[in-house]
Amino acid sequence: MSQSPSPPPPAPPAPAPSTPFAYVRDLFTPAGPPEPLLGQSSRPFVRWLPYAVAGVFLAVLLPVTATLLPRSYGMNGGLAMLLSVAQTVPLLIAVTRPLLAWKIAFAADTVCVLALPTPGPGGPTVWPWPAPLIIGMLVLMLAVGLRERFRTSVAVWGLTTVTGYLFESTSSHHGNGSWLVPVILGGMLLLVGGALRGRGDARRALAEQETISEAERARRTLLEERARIARELHDVVAHHMSVITVQADSAPYRLPGLPAEAREEFGSIAATARESLTEMRRLLGVLRSEDTHGERAPQPGLDRLQQLAEATVRAGVPVELTLPELPELPPSVDLSAYRIVQEALANVVRHAPGATVRVSVSLDEDATHLMVLVVNAAPPAAPGPPLETTGTGHGLVGMRERVRLVGGTLDTGPLLGGFRVAARLPLTPLEKEPPTA
Repeated sequence: MSQSPSPPPPAPPAPAPSTPFAYVRDLFTPAGPPEPLLGQSSRPFVRWLPYAVAGVFLAVLLPVTATLLPRSYGMNGGLAMLLSVAQTVPLLIAVTRPLLAWKIAFAADTVCVLALPTPGPGGPTVWPWPAPLIIGMLVLMLAVGLRERFRTSVAVWGLTTVTGYLFESTSSHHGNGSWLVPVILGGMLLLVGGALRGRGDARRALAEQETISEAERARRTLLEERARIARELHDVVAHHMSVITVQADSAPYRLPGLPAEAREEFGSIAATARESLTEMRRLLGVLRSEDTHGERAPQPGLDRLQQLAEATVRAGVPVELTLPELPELPPSVDLSAYRIVQEALANVVRHAPGATVRVSVSLDEDATHLMVLVVNAAPPAAPGPPLETTGTGHGLVGMRERVRLVGGTLDTGPLLGGFRVAARLPLTPLEKEPPTA
């Protein structure tokens, strides 16, 4: 039965248009949660640096502003102190909430200019913004650029520019053009802060993507190794199923005098075995990739460990093999033990060339488990780049999957400068499915 095609994924939402209302809205909408500037750094010194910088500016600007406003601009001392606190304390708030800090300080700056008495001839030339207010503005604009979105920065710069121009153009006292300092330098700081923010966002996005890619790569490696194990075990199981089919089909000819019920039972067994073989081959076709061809050679077992050791010695790795006489092993255990030793020796050739390797395969005291031990010593020379750098990285993954398949245990890790692989494989079949990874 044909399936209808799945609907296409929804298109991503279109960005909001940059209308004047959007700029006003961004003035009251922070770009994200109140996280400290540089708070994601792993070094404590860097995380505390914004607080230290804000504290220094607060310690300097607060007394200077409270002294300068009454002395040079003729403001009442109590009002000057109150406005000085409202203009400088937001510097500490800017570490976590730059937009809120800028709004508080900018409102205090505006009230300060409106409360200043109009100076007469020979009055201060820094007008309408006193110098400490300009410095505080620049610091807060840099913090806004580091945290907020581009439209917010544009709105902050535009409001600062319009307010400064109105104060300069409507006042009977004109300064030396210092009102342009927040416009020019503030705009530059907003751009620099935005560029640094964009760079940081790009680096964080790249790190997240690398983490996702690594997880996907590990998952793909695990699935490929499981498919490879399934293909190998197919040959083992298919052999036994073929034997069952042949024995069931030939039973009426080998055993004369069988009753009709027995002949029918043997025929049913043979048919079921052939059907199982067909299903296995269909499953194998799903697991096999398009560029993978079927293997015609029988799957190896522990009887080929000697050949494997000799091939490893020819590759420049001395191997000491201990392989006593063993009883007939279950095919899955026999194949898994061989593959574990093969992967362990391949890892030594790649990563510790020249190191002596001891391989031991034996039964435990109760003769219920097969013990596989591969230990390599430290390489004789200083470790250099691996001889093989194009491997799939399936070694330990494959070992764990094979051990999990038969219900055994695996212990790996460094040992006296070398590496140790120890597997314990049960000789009895599993009564239930092994837990999924």
